Amino acid sequence: MLVGSVVKRVAIVGGVRIPFARAYSAYATASNQDMLTAAFRAVVERFRLQGERLGDVAAGAVIKHSRDYSLVRECVLSSGLDPHTPGLDMQRACGTSLEAAIDIGNKIALGQIEVGLAGGTDSISDAPIVYPRSYQQLLLASYRGRSAWQRVAPWFGLRPKHFKPVLPAVVEPRTGLSMGQSTELMAQQWHIARAEQDQLAYDSHLKAASAWRTGFYDDLVVPYLGLKTDNNVRADTTLEKLAHLRASFASDGTLTAGNSTPLTDGASAVLLATPEWAAKRGLPVLAYLTYGKAWAVDFASGKEGLLMAPTYAVPAMLRDAGLTLQDFDYYEIHEAFAAQVLCTLKAWESADYCRDVLGLPAALGSIDRAKLNVKGGSVALGHPFAATGTRIVATLAKLLAGDARATRGLISVCTAGGMGVSAILER
Repeated sequence: MLVGSVVKRVAIVGGVRIPFARAYSAYATASNQDMLTAAFRAVVERFRLQGERLGDVAAGAVIKHSRDYSLVRECVLSSGLDPHTPGLDMQRACGTSLEAAIDIGNKIALGQIEVGLAGGTDSISDAPIVYPRSYQQLLLASYRGRSAWQRVAPWFGLRPKHFKPVLPAVVEPRTGLSMGQSTELMAQQWHIARAEQDQLAYDSHLKAASAWRTGFYDDLVVPYLGLKTDNNVRADTTLEKLAHLRASFASDGTLTAGNSTPLTDGASAVLLATPEWAAKRGLPVLAYLTYGKAWAVDFASGKEGLLMAPTYAVPAMLRDAGLTLQDFDYYEIHEAFAAQVLCTLKAWESADYCRDVLGLPAALGSIDRAKLNVKGGSVALGHPFAATGTRIVATLAKLLAGDARATRGLISVCTAGGMGVSAILER
């Protein structure tokens, strides 16, 4: 259980995000600070927090400019909150904002604070572009010079190659492989067929389109820069269209642009508090954050798949909670790639994997797929890396609050660096 939560229950009051946009589209000129500030402001306006001092605000971005060393504090100062509200920058790749929610939750559970804000943002469109390290060293050598000659001399080493920018890439430093290439290896190991991946992607788009059409996201998403809905959702996609897409990461691979998350810009935030704080202000409690767990795998040696850490994190969390994998009404599993979700589910269904790798007496078993990502997942909605966690928390909290029969939901997020973050929300 979240530390001390037997004393302080961690209430999820609600969350708001801006629409998620495909990279280089609606938010092409927006920065991480712009987008996260917009998400924070939306929370402040929704829950009437103007001028309020919160105990803490934790959020982050995966891809940051050096100018954003204090990103969260800067966003807090522009949010409408009392400027005495502190801000904390965090980063655990795609699990950043879920980790931020757990961090704020633990502070509430410990009694350190009564209320806090968690969130995340990421922009591919405004990614930092830097120049080679050799050029940096030349500039620094000139800067360190004590005499005129010492300051000028390094410039005689200037070459055209110094002006070739180093473009950002989602590549693991330890392996040199992109996340897509790493997931191709997982799909091969677990024998995940292309048709299975396309089916999951198709379902993700149809469920997301239905959720938007029926108004589910109306109070979870606020317009931003002229965009009113997530612009990656494809209500008209078909399995035939998905089947005709070429492989993206290997000539003979199964991962495509259709069954993988698109590069995305966006931001999200969630307000957490004690029930007493919410009650004083007449604010609803949608659900409670009760458990969280982070884990990592040994992917660098090649022994384990890059995105398989949730297979460890979830059963460890279930042990803490005294629950089984089947004890949930909703499952929110981040769709980094359709293949990643399918590998995770297959691993939990494998008695050999659960026994030999996870050290469990038996397989965790299967889940009811009808309860999986019921309002669409990252393949359809998009995935601004650090923003996905709190997007999921807000979605799941609303699902639980709107279903009188539901009691709990499971969150599982895989991340770069071979890590995973999981959480449990309860009514």
